[in-house]
Amino acid sequence: MSCYLTTGKHLSFYASFGTVLLLLAVTAPVSLGFGFAGAMAARARLTPLSWLGKGYIAIVRGVPDIAFFLFFVIALDQGIEYLLHQVRCPDWTDPIRQGADFVVCDSAKMPLNSSPQWIHEVYGFSLAVLTFAIVFGAFAGNVLQGAMNSVPRGQIETAEAYGMTHRQAFWRILVPQMWIYALPGLSNLWMVLIKATPLLFLLGVEDIVYWARELGASKQARFTDYPHGDWRMWYFLALLIFYLAFTRVSEIVLDRLTLKLSHGQATVGGEAQRKAA
Repeated sequence: MSCYLTTGKHLSFYASFGTVLLLLAVTAPVSLGFGFAGAMAARARLTPLSWLGKGYIAIVRGVPDIAFFLFFVIALDQGIEYLLHQVRCPDWTDPIRQGADFVVCDSAKMPLNSSPQWIHEVYGFSLAVLTFAIVFGAFAGNVLQGAMNSVPRGQIETAEAYGMTHRQAFWRILVPQMWIYALPGLSNLWMVLIKATPLLFLLGVEDIVYWARELGASKQARFTDYPHGDWRMWYFLALLIFYLAFTRVSEIVLDRLTLKLSHGQATVGGEAQRKAA
């Protein structure tokens, strides 16, 4: 069993846990950035910019995640290859759209067929991060927009009465206070993001679900040195334990963050801290 669990494929399986954690570590701040930009745009006084922010939040939230993952990645990949094709192959005479096929010259492929394997993996991972960030950024934008609206208007009026500009009141008064209102929604969104990581297999990334299904399926002696029956239940049980443990750690961290952000705020948590003091 020890030899079986240390084969090359199993090492790739263990490394895929790191891929999931890296995806979460990169996607969370990028999604928050998309969401903050969308919320700011939705609140903008310039009408076209406000429409853009509200449209991004509404459209992406209204499309099923799996449909967006299947469509956006293909569209983005083909869009990049189309632009590279126009630049690198200006003498190309054949149509790019040939029935159901999308055909570009070899130098416009992303990545190039001659590129090393790690470039293919980084490119696929980057597409996954961007797709996750756009999808969950729309939800984060909706949460942040609601949190901004929850900050009492009197706070802004007081800041402006002291001579602050609209921009200064936004960054010094509104933004620092909105996080306590946004944290419950953002914490739920973080949990949903954790549960959505198995969608990586749709983007061609060999994640933990891919390897659990691959390694747990029945193996015959003619294909492997370690034949076995259907062991998928045990592999997916390991994934269940991993996700439950990770979400529990996340809950502990989020509870401590909520306690810290509640300090001095006019909320239930802030009032409880004042009474305890």
